[in-house]
Amino acid sequence: MSDSLTERARAVRRASRTLVAAGSEARTEALLRVAAALRNSSARILAANAADVADGERAVAAGELSAALAARLGLTEAKLAALSDGIERIARAPEPIGRVLGRTVLADGLVLEQRTSPLGVLLVIFEARPEALPQIAALALAAGNGLLLKGGREAQRSNEVLRDVLCEAIHPLPAELVTLVATRQEVSDLLALDDVVNLVIPRGSNALVRSIQERTRIPVLGHADGVCHVFVDAAADRAMAQRIVLDAKTDYPAACNAMETLLVHRDYPATDALLGALRAAGVQLHAGPDGPEGLPPAPALHHEYSDLACTVQRVGDVHAAIDHIHRHGSGHTDAVVTADRSVADAFVAGVDSACVFVNASTRFADGYRFGLGAEVGISTSRIHARGPVGIEGLLTTRWILQGQGDVVAPFSAGERAFVWRTE
Repeated sequence: MSDSLTERARAVRRASRTLVAAGSEARTEALLRVAAALRNSSARILAANAADVADGERAVAAGELSAALAARLGLTEAKLAALSDGIERIARAPEPIGRVLGRTVLADGLVLEQRTSPLGVLLVIFEARPEALPQIAALALAAGNGLLLKGGREAQRSNEVLRDVLCEAIHPLPAELVTLVATRQEVSDLLALDDVVNLVIPRGSNALVRSIQERTRIPVLGHADGVCHVFVDAAADRAMAQRIVLDAKTDYPAACNAMETLLVHRDYPATDALLGALRAAGVQLHAGPDGPEGLPPAPALHHEYSDLACTVQRVGDVHAAIDHIHRHGSGHTDAVVTADRSVADAFVAGVDSACVFVNASTRFADGYRFGLGAEVGISTSRIHARGPVGIEGLLTTRWILQGQGDVVAPFSAGERAFVWRTE
C-alpha cells in the first residue's frame, strides 16, 4: 500500500473530527449550500453526465456494459431537484450527534449518559448511479463522518463534477471530507486499513458485495441480493393487485427493490389477467416449479433479474408464501396484496425481511420515500442498521461519565453504594 493512500485516508479521519468540532450550525449551513449548489450547477452536472450516458450507450452496443447498469447512469433536472429537496430535509432534521439516549445516576454526583456519536470514516463503493454520491455525502456529513467514495468508471465524469460541486459548497469545511478513490487496487488497499476506516458500504451487484465481505475485517453494511417478492392472495382486489405488481416490476426494473418473484395464490381468480398485464408491459415471465404452464423455466427460485423479467410461482396459502420467501428470498423487501386482514397480519408476523409491506409496492423501500432524506444503501444485516439506512445507521454511541472526583475504592469497600437511578 502506498504511503500517499494511507495519508489520504488519515486526512479523511482528521477532516471528520474537524466536521464534528465545527458544530451543528456549520454542518446545517453546509448541507443547505450543497442543496442549493445542485440546483445552481445543474447545467455543469448534466453536461458531464450526458458524456457518461453516451459512453454507456456505446458500451452497451459493444457488449461491454449491461443495459441494466447503463439504465442507472442518467441524471435529469428532476432528479437533481429531488436530490436537493432530500438534502434540505436532511439539513433541517434534528441534530443527530450528541443526542442523549439514556441517563443514569450511578451515585450521588456521578452521572452516566449514552450519547450518539459519528462512526468516523466510511468507505462506500457504488456502481453506475451518480445520484448516490450527493445522497451518501449528505448523510455522512450530517452524521459527522468522513467519506471515501469509489464510483463506477462508467460514471466517472459525473462523479468528479458532483464531488467538485459538493466540496465547493461545503467550504470552509475541509474538502477531504468527500474523497474519491480512483482504482480497484486503492479499494483493496483501503480494505486493509481497519484502524482508519470504520465501515464499508458496497452498493452494487451480488458479486461486488460478496467480494468486499471476503476481503476485509472492517464491518460491511449492505445486501448481496435484492430478490423481492409480491404475494397476491386469493382475496386480493384485482385492480389493486395489478397496479402494485406492475409498479413493483416495471417502475425501475434494475433497482434492488424491484419485484423479482410473483407469488400467486392458487385460488386467485384473475391470474391470467395479471400475467397478461405484465406481458403487455414488456415483462418476460418465467415459471417456477409450480408456475403456469407454457412459460420458460426460471433460472432459479433465488434469482435477481434486474430487468423486465420475473419468476411466477403458485402457492397454496399465505403460509406457503412465507415459507417460499424464507427459502428463496434475500430478506430485502417483500409485499402481500390482500383484502383479508388475517392474511395481512400473518404475512407481517411471519416474513422476516428488512421491509415487509401490505398492499403497497416494494418500490417504496427507499430512504427518500421513507422520509430519511436519502439513504446510503439498504441493509439486510441483523446487526446495526437494517432496511434503508439513513443518518441513524451512520451513528454509534459513546458513554459520557460526569463525576466530582469520584474513584472506585469507596464503592469496593462498601463505603458508597450505587443507586443506578434512570432519569
